[in-house]
Formats: sequence, C-alpha cells, structure tokens
Amino acid sequence: MQKRKDIFDLKSMLDSKVEQYNTSDFIKDDPICIPHLFSKKEDIEIMGFFAAIFAWGQRKTIINKCKELAERMDNSPYDFIKNHKDTDLTKLLGFKHRTFNDSDLLYCIDFTQRHYSMFESLEDAFFPTEDTNVEKALNHFQEYFFDSPNTLQRTRKHIPSPKQKSACKRLNLYLRWMVRKDKNGVDFGLWEKAKPKDLIIPLDLHVERTAHKLGLLKRDKPDWSATMELTENLRLLDINDPVKYDYALFGISVEEKNIIKKT
Repeated sequence: MQKRKDIFDLKSMLDSKVEQYNTSDFIKDDPICIPHLFSKKEDIEIMGFFAAIFAWGQRKTIINKCKELAERMDNSPYDFIKNHKDTDLTKLLGFKHRTFNDSDLLYCIDFTQRHYSMFESLEDAFFPTEDTNVEKALNHFQEYFFDSPNTLQRTRKHIPSPKQKSACKRLNLYLRWMVRKDKNGVDFGLWEKAKPKDLIIPLDLHVERTAHKLGLLKRDKPDWSATMELTENLRLLDINDPVKYDYALFGISVEEKNIIKKT
C-alpha cells in the first residue's frame, strides 16, 4: 500500500466512487435486481442465491436467466421449494445457464427444501453458530451443501470454498447482498449474525483489474489469497465496511471500458 497521504487520497477518491455507484440506479442493470423483485425474506434469500450463483458472463443474460427460473417456480420460489410435488419439478427440466444445468438446479432445490424444513433462513447454512469468520462460513457451507446421498459431483464446481483456494467470488457477492446494509438500499442486510466488517470482497475481473491498477492488489492469481490481500487493504480504508468499495472498483473498471468503446 502507499504512504499515508497517498492512502488518504486513494480513500477520498474511492469514497466518491462509492457514492456515485452505490445508488438505486445500480440495481436495474445488475443481478441484484432479481432479489429486489421480491418482498418475502425467503424469496429474497433464494433468488439472491441463484442470482449470485449465475453471476458470471453478461449481466443482461444473468438477469434474463434468473427471471426465467423465477417464472418456472411460479414467481413464488419459497412456496415452490417448500410445497412442490415431484410432478412440479418437470417445470425445471431443460433449464440451463452456461455450465449450470437442470441437474444442478434440481440438486439446489433439494438442498434448499431440506434446509428450510429445519431452519427459517439460509443464514444458518453459512453461520450455524455465533462465529462470523467468513472463511469458516464458506468452508462450512460447501460441506453442508453437499452433505447428502443425492450429491452430484458435477454440481461441486458451482459451490467452491476457500479450502480449495477459490476466490469464492459469487458466494462472497451473495454474502454482501444478505449482510451489508446502508441508507442507499442496494444491499439487503437481512442477516444479522455477521456484520459488514466481517465480509470479504467479491473478486471479479473488474474488481481485480482496478485493484491492480490502484496498487491495492499485488498477487497475480485471482484466488483466496488475493481476495484476502485485497480485503485487508480495503480495511485500511474502512475497517467497518471494506466491501463497500466493491461498487467503486467495479464501477471504475466499467467506466474505463465505456470510455474505450467511445474512443
């Protein structure tokens, strides 16, 4: 990281970018618009989970595939998952988003049905105790998610973990949505065990590229170690809410990309 004055200047610049991008205008073109279509907590959790898991590729495609999935579940995902009959599952056959197919989807439905039969919230799938360490939470979630005789080996690539050295970008994105909350209303803040200070940055290509340019990230490989390196540096800028800079780092990258397109 830079010297004290440089850090102050960097924080000032990034804080201004957070203010620019962390607004309701951000919602409509981002996968987070999907859980915002719902008001029931369980529906928000479920569709937020799928929107995060699908979050690779073009954002427009991600949003369209999420809307398709919601329609297949009669736009009532929690009710569908809790109360469906085997014959209802035929509505899900043929669903596909990139490498995620209907076999993966049916396993996710099976998991969420089993979970909601025992717990009221998906929060307990990540944080079963008062321990709010996110690395432990993600490792636990993967073990818990696949603790079933019906586990599909092919589905494992969609639910990575830090112990595999994965950056876990999509799951960290999901945790940001569920845990973080501020006056701007983009993230939901539905979960109360973990706090924004506990969160880990979702390391996508946009965030990684900007972080390298700003000297916030030195590690070349986008793995768990890089995610932790960047998060620790962001905590120097805001110890209580480091992942708010996800908006700034992502927005700067998209901003530069649009400028290049116009020139």
